[in-house]
Amino acid sequence: MKYTQLGRTGLKVSRLVLGTMNFGPQTDEADSHAIMDSALDAGINYFDTANVYGWGENKGRTEEIIGNWFAKSAAHRDKVVLATKVYGNMAADGEAWPNHDKLSAVNIRRAVDASLKRLQTDYIDIYQFHHVDRATPFEEIWQAIDTLVQQGKILYVGSSNFPGYKIAQANEIAARRGGTIGLVSEQCLYNLAERRAEMEVIPAAQEYGLGVIPWSPLHGGLLGGVIKKEAKGGRRASGRAADTLADPAKRAQIQSYEDLLEKHGLEPGEAALAWLLTRPGVTGPIVGPRTAEQLESAIRAVELDLSEEVLAGLDEIFPGPGPSPEAFAW
Repeated sequence: MKYTQLGRTGLKVSRLVLGTMNFGPQTDEADSHAIMDSALDAGINYFDTANVYGWGENKGRTEEIIGNWFAKSAAHRDKVVLATKVYGNMAADGEAWPNHDKLSAVNIRRAVDASLKRLQTDYIDIYQFHHVDRATPFEEIWQAIDTLVQQGKILYVGSSNFPGYKIAQANEIAARRGGTIGLVSEQCLYNLAERRAEMEVIPAAQEYGLGVIPWSPLHGGLLGGVIKKEAKGGRRASGRAADTLADPAKRAQIQSYEDLLEKHGLEPGEAALAWLLTRPGVTGPIVGPRTAEQLESAIRAVELDLSEEVLAGLDEIFPGPGPSPEAFAW
């Protein structure tokens, strides 16, 4: 496994991030623990989750599965850089009382204590804001975070799904307050088929020293060889991938992508992850395996070197927006 610094911090993290969203809803606890064992054995030390994972009446279940894995061995927690998230409504019926969601100081305090209990740990390495809270000023948010850092409950703070201007606003206010390191990472939707983050989010992250953690690196399976799998009678596309393939022009684009990689003897999913690892500012993509085989495929991507010919071909099929601000200003 290869490692890098997380943004401007001294924290060393693996270039793949183990996403756990499937733990509970699609992968049972025993298989989830086996995947975490395999990830750690392969050198993946960055595990990502969220308090809402498990979904519906099972919100929090994913954190519980991870907590039970930590309880098996002190070495697990010692080796893992643990990231979780706060924002969502944690009421099982979806009817949260006022102040039981988002980023008010009172909810941040409540949410972090609940996550610590489920995760069976006394600290969280990276506590992430799962979304922008337009109603809560950053002065309040940072005051709450400073208290948690002083209490030793969290070490660093990251964002998820933030636009560039909110990254700037959050870190400028943190700098004015003094003593607050501010955001150190941003999780954003970013992959070959969805490159809008290159316009503002990634430049802002680079300017302020945030590590970029792309989520949905295969765009809901779209970039994982979905057409080839369909032709072989495999699992059919669903969700975002199915919606995209319903458009003839988009389907032709994905076919060209799969044809290019087949020509070069590359597996689509592995190539899509390897491409992200070449992108400026990217710390490592989040991979969310449902099975051990999917994890093994993701790990191979770290050692995959894409040729200039392949990179050029990918850019031709999935052209990015271009440098900012020239892409939209000139």
